[in-house]
This record gives sequence, C-alpha cells and structure tokens, in this order.
Amino acid sequence: MFNRDRWKEILEVLSSNVFRTLATSFGVGWGIFILIILLAAGKGLENGIRADFGDIATNTMFMWSRNTTMSYKGLPKGRRFSFKIEDVLAINDNVPNLRFISPRNQLGGFGSGNNVVRGLKTGAFNVYGDYPEIIRQEPMTITSGRFVNHNDIQDKRKVAVIGVGVRNELYDQGETVLGTYIKIQGVNFMVVGTYQKKDDGGGEEGQKEIYVPFTAFSQAFNMGNDVGWMAITAHDGSSISNLKEKIVGVVKEKRKIHPDDKRAVGYFDLYEQFNRVESLFGALRWVAYFVGVLVLLSGIIGVSNIMLIVIKERTKEIGIRRALGEAPWSIKKQILMESIFLTIISGMIGIVFGAAFIYGVNAVLDSVGPVDMFVNPSVSLGVVVSALVILIFSGLLAGFIPAQSAIKIRPIEALRTE
Repeated sequence: MFNRDRWKEILEVLSSNVFRTLATSFGVGWGIFILIILLAAGKGLENGIRADFGDIATNTMFMWSRNTTMSYKGLPKGRRFSFKIEDVLAINDNVPNLRFISPRNQLGGFGSGNNVVRGLKTGAFNVYGDYPEIIRQEPMTITSGRFVNHNDIQDKRKVAVIGVGVRNELYDQGETVLGTYIKIQGVNFMVVGTYQKKDDGGGEEGQKEIYVPFTAFSQAFNMGNDVGWMAITAHDGSSISNLKEKIVGVVKEKRKIHPDDKRAVGYFDLYEQFNRVESLFGALRWVAYFVGVLVLLSGIIGVSNIMLIVIKERTKEIGIRRALGEAPWSIKKQILMESIFLTIISGMIGIVFGAAFIYGVNAVLDSVGPVDMFVNPSVSLGVVVSALVILIFSGLLAGFIPAQSAIKIRPIEALRTE
C-alpha cells in the first residue's frame, strides 16, 4: 500500500547515499532535458518556416502562361499565349470547391527602371492590377484608408493602395498620403490606402508594392482582356493539389493547348509545398523523440544498476522481511516504487530546467528581435504529458530487473550474508 511507512522507507533508502542518488538522477534529468530542448528547437524552427510562408493562404496555387511545346489544332508549337478574363469565368464554372480566383497583371519587377513618379521623387516598384479578393490570399494590414473594392473594379477607378516602403520613398515624414496622386507610367492614380505586410523573408520588397483595380490597370496600360497570372484558392477541406489538374485542363481547352503539353501552363502549388514542410517537421519530431529517448535510456540503465547495488546492500534486510512472512509482491512493489519515485523526481527536475532554458531563449529572442527561421521555441502540454508517461514507463523498466532479483533471494541465504 502507499502508506506513510513505505514512503518513509523510500526516502531513507534514497537519502542514505546522497551523492550516489544525485549522480544517478542526473542521467534521467539530463535525458528529459535534452528531449524537451530538441522538441522546443524543432517547434521554433517550424514556427520560423511557417512565418516565412507568411499569412498567404496555404491552400492556394499560382498559375501563369508559358510557351507551348506541342502543336495543336493547326497552331504551331512555341506559341506564346495569354490567359483571358473568360478563362477565369470558365474555371469558376467548371471546377468545384474554389473559394477565390484572382486574376492579376503586373508592371515592374526585378531589374525594372523607375516607373512611379510623385513630384520630383521617383521609384521603381511592383505595380499589381488586382481584384479585392487578393487581400484574402495574400493578407496585409491596411494602416490607413482602405483596400481596392468591387466598386473600384466596376467603375474602373484609378485608385492605388501603396506599401509603407513606397510611402517612405515618395513622401516626406508626416506628409499626408491619402487623397494625393502618384503617376504610374504616366497615368495618375489617387492613393486611397496604405498597407504593411509582415516580413515573410522578402525584406523590404514586400512593402514596396502598389495595388490598383484590375480593370483600371487593364485600361490604363492597354492590357485589354489579358490576364498575366492567377491566384486560386480552394475551400477548406478541399485540396488545391487535387483540383489543379482540372484547373489546368480548363485553361488548356480554352487556349487550344494540347492536353499532353506539360510545360505550356506554369503553376506553383503552395499547398503541396506546405505539406512537404509539414511532413519534414513530423519527421523531425520523431527524430527528437528518438534521440531524447536514447539519451534517457542511458540514464535509466544507470538507475537500474544503482537499484541492483541497493538490493545487494539490503540483502540481509530482505531476507529478514521474507523470513517474517512478507510477500514477494510486497518487496517487489517496494523496489518498483523506489525506482519510479527516483525516476519521476529526476525527470521533473529535467522538465523544470528545460522550461527555464526555453524561457531564457525566448527572453533573448525578444530582446534581440526575430531570428530568421527560428521563432518562439516552445513545448506544448501534450509534450509534458508525454514526458511524464515516458518517465513512469522508464521507472518501471529501471526497477523491474532489480525487483525480480530481490524476490529471488532465498531467506536462509540472505540471512547468512554479511
């Protein structure tokens, strides 16, 4: 039974040789500490990678046109083509479970010259012609004013939403931004909003973009009915990876592209990439558990060896208890309780030190600012519960062999031991 006398005996046994007990418990505590640190480090890396994905809807694909590589219906291979607005409508009509389809056109880009002017200031920025839904697929914080809306689309309003990087380059500090005009390739657009994106690994480039209504962009820059590329997001519960072949097939049919032409339509499946990263972190968690348990196992072996030494030292005591009629299971339970108690206390100390270490790391990260690909290392309550389960199992494992050895001692032989 778990009575006071039994617990008193456990404490007396473990405190009889304090140095030996501390040395033994160190191995278990160190194993749990390493397990906690490995899992926290993996979580920090996972958080960092998720931050690199940013807030972009992960169930999204991006699709653009390229040259055809096969002739089809009298059209030659090597033909350049563009998506059209009707392609967007065809995708929406023929592919189920799509949440957003955002056609987009773009000016500027890497290596382009200055394309935006305000007064005497100029700059080179990415300019996007978008629909309002793009803010749901590539979220940003509107810091002042508003984003593009459907009235802007319908009326082909020449309005613009600029990033904080654009504002800093074209405006003086404290200068009014909303209601002013910027000239994009010679066409005036009124600024109706400013935005800021969370840094997603692109540095300041994500803040140096300009968003204007898709229809106004097409009209101002003679794009006609063309679409440069599309951002397509599926509903939750429907994988965009399972829908992309049908989406590409609809576009090929509309643009008269050979069904077997694999290179004519380019796409990037963000959901597929995200799932690969998720699988990687799942593997890393298993590696962390594997390495941590191996380190813990070395401590458990130490506990088991010490318990065998304790049994040998208490051979005469065990013989007397057996001679007085104590049941073998009672002695076995006593040994197992001592082993489990030592293991759990050692492991809990390892958990406390691990939590303190993680807290210190987070405090340092908070003071020095975010570190690339490493954000908020932490462990969940489930990890702590798992660690406790491992400790209990480890305590049983460490005490099982010594307990079996103890009950095999014959009373008469034990009493003869000096």
